[in-house]
Amino acid sequence: MLKRLLACSVAALSALMLAAAAAPATFEGEHSGANYKIVVPDAGWNGTLVVLAHGYRDKADHPGEVDNRSAMDAGFTALANGLAAQGYAVAATSYRDNGWAVKEAIHDLTALRGLFNQLVGQPETALLAGFSLGSLPTAELAERAGGLFDGYLPACGVLVGSPRAWDMASAGLLAYKLIFSLPASWGTPADADDDVDFDTEVLPTLFTQIFAPTDYGKWEFIRLISGAKGPAVPLPPVLYPSWLFTNFFFATEARAEAERRAGGPYVQNVTHTYSLTASEQAYLATLGFNATPVLAAMNASTRFSGERSARNYMSHYATFTGKVRDPVFTLHTKWDTLVPWPHESAYAETVAAAGKSDLLVQASTNGLGHCNFSPTEIGASVFLLERWVETGVRPSAATLAAFGLDGTTQPPGWPQP
Repeated sequence: MLKRLLACSVAALSALMLAAAAAPATFEGEHSGANYKIVVPDAGWNGTLVVLAHGYRDKADHPGEVDNRSAMDAGFTALANGLAAQGYAVAATSYRDNGWAVKEAIHDLTALRGLFNQLVGQPETALLAGFSLGSLPTAELAERAGGLFDGYLPACGVLVGSPRAWDMASAGLLAYKLIFSLPASWGTPADADDDVDFDTEVLPTLFTQIFAPTDYGKWEFIRLISGAKGPAVPLPPVLYPSWLFTNFFFATEARAEAERRAGGPYVQNVTHTYSLTASEQAYLATLGFNATPVLAAMNASTRFSGERSARNYMSHYATFTGKVRDPVFTLHTKWDTLVPWPHESAYAETVAAAGKSDLLVQASTNGLGHCNFSPTEIGASVFLLERWVETGVRPSAATLAAFGLDGTTQPPGWPQP
């Protein structure tokens, strides 16, 4: 049964997200090795549960670092309260470990779903919404049997899968090595130093390099060759240099943590040919950077394939078959330099190859940055997925547009096999 009418306008939906409501009931504690929090409206629960899967959290593996073990951080708390004001029950969990904890997230989200039934009751509809790293367990569970969830919302999703996403990060590091040289303490494009600390070993070096005006073209080359592309070639100024710090954190310290977890280096480039479009090379030329010799050097560089067992681990957590079993609604900003918009084109190809395109709707927004969605955009996506699950009617591009979402503009293709 529909719980809200389609006539609910974007303006009304936004008001609902921000509306004051009676304080919801909350359940908090530890379950199966992870902290959880469940928020249920005191009155008027609409029967739908939204489980939130959080993104990457840095593992406290260097001096001065502290693990974030909260079930809901400030952003999720605000989102949960907004959804509760609309009548949704919301649940979230820390994962039992931080870092590239995809395996742990799958277990803990599944356990949380069962715990909700024990503490609150069986929902009429259950949705799983995962952000950034949380998109990996979300898309993985969409392909598994079990009936724990009726619909899936991977947002700002790593939808090309873990191995191919990490492979592209190594391309940026290879370009950096050829342009600036790579400090030994960072490791190599093929294998991160197991103990590299971004704050003390990477960030100081970057700070000495990023503010030379004549080097901007070099950074734009590194961005483009690593696949961090959006709807236009030039980077929106507001994203520089923040994209660089975030991406290099993942290319160094985060990758080192993931390599320890996987049991060794896992990135490969044996299938890669490094290239840029004519328009991208022309753009770089306007910045005083000639891409041709660096591309040639990248293509002539020594190839690496990773360790089989480590790559198998990454593939298992996770690579997608596209054989989804229930509705999947994806949401992406068009300008996301960490998990770029082309992830969506790769996922669409995977789902189409499995013959499941009827179970996929993809929406994009004009937000600038990783997971930079407005409360209205998230609320609209949850509502439209819920409506699709309950009616069987797949949202059209016109319906998406009515809620301020773009279901028509196509993202760039994924640049590598």
